[in-house]
Amino acid sequence: MSEAVPSRATLASRLDDLPFTRRHARLLTGSGVGWALDAMDVGLISFILAALAQQWDISKAESGWIASVGFIGMALGASLGGLLADRFGRRQVFALTLLVYGVATGASALAGGVAILLVLRFFVGLGLGAELPVASTYVSEFAPARIRGRLIVILEAFWAVGWTAAALIGYFVIPASADGWRWAFALGAVPAVYALIVRWGLPESPRWLASRGRIAAAERIVEKFEADAGVVANPAGPAERPARTIADSGAARLRALWSAEFRVRTLCIWVVWFCVNFAYYGAFIWIPSILVDAGYDLVRSFGFTLVITLAQLPGYAVAAWLIEVWGRRVTLSVFLVGSAVSAVLFGTASGDAAIIGSGMALSFFNLGAWGALYAVTPEIYPTSLRGTGSGWAAGVGRIASIIAPLLVPVLLGIGGAPLLFVVFAAFFVVGAVAAWGLVDRRGQALDDR
Repeated sequence: MSEAVPSRATLASRLDDLPFTRRHARLLTGSGVGWALDAMDVGLISFILAALAQQWDISKAESGWIASVGFIGMALGASLGGLLADRFGRRQVFALTLLVYGVATGASALAGGVAILLVLRFFVGLGLGAELPVASTYVSEFAPARIRGRLIVILEAFWAVGWTAAALIGYFVIPASADGWRWAFALGAVPAVYALIVRWGLPESPRWLASRGRIAAAERIVEKFEADAGVVANPAGPAERPARTIADSGAARLRALWSAEFRVRTLCIWVVWFCVNFAYYGAFIWIPSILVDAGYDLVRSFGFTLVITLAQLPGYAVAAWLIEVWGRRVTLSVFLVGSAVSAVLFGTASGDAAIIGSGMALSFFNLGAWGALYAVTPEIYPTSLRGTGSGWAAGVGRIASIIAPLLVPVLLGIGGAPLLFVVFAAFFVVGAVAAWGLVDRRGQALDDR
């Protein structure tokens, strides 16, 4: 046992020193496709709500609940998923969550009324909420230290791919027939198949394996990455101080989040997640419906949303570059301030060009901020707390995503789109301030305690 503990510390440094290899690319792509499929599901509901409002004649309150019930599931899923990932492993939970939400999304295609759709959307959210923080934790634990933030932003960029796919389905499939929204849900069942690929095709995190005492299994995975890079392994490594595991049970992990060492960063990351979720989901879930209410027909509204969505990709690209140049905190706060300005401009825009231009700016800055947020969240906690810390931050954020779609109709009734987007801008600003309470580990090794 005395030899295994120093080996655990050496394993981590060997992972950090690796160049980017084909195995990294395969892992990033495999996780990213799951991420994109998640985004496709979240994006689809914004288009489906606009269609159901006309076909089922549902009220704005019912639309708000259909959107929010998925986020109730997300809040629970994120909190439980992180705990389960720290207990049973990153890959296992990643695959299970994809399976749960893929099956529930496919079943939603058969829904005959609001009640059953609400139940199914809850289970969709349960799987989706657990998957996202687990995936970012998983990739961060493989990524070399010098490019870790950039790889996580690239992972998050798959969200734009999925949301663009949702916009294309919304534009071409949903308006094509009365059952178009059912076909959209059926396409969302693809993750159920992909879950099997994830389960058998990707390795478990060596950092997690080592933290559970499974040094030999972790060693085999690291050796494969080294062989792919042409690196000669040096398993013994220099003598290092053994890494101390901070917590080894669910209750201990939750207590540790609020210990003297972590309480400030936990509070700040929860505030940022809450604010970003409130503004993002409040805006983007409702944009197609807001445009319809403004007098645009369904097809034109979906077309505008598709163009706005395309601006997400350059937002991620710029954030991926800046996060290793400026660091995590500066990049996150700058993109949140840009989101705030864009939100005010969108809420007061009139005319096609102004709506599309300000919407694209909002998309650019907001999704760049999401990339930076997912990069910094797993880095601020040690390995034994990483899944739990990331999951609970995401879970708190999902509370905001539950509230926001329900408040949108109320705010629209009081002051219309201008008031609504000023409120969103205020949340972005609060998030930008809270970002400065986080630790910035740009270029540094992960904490493997």
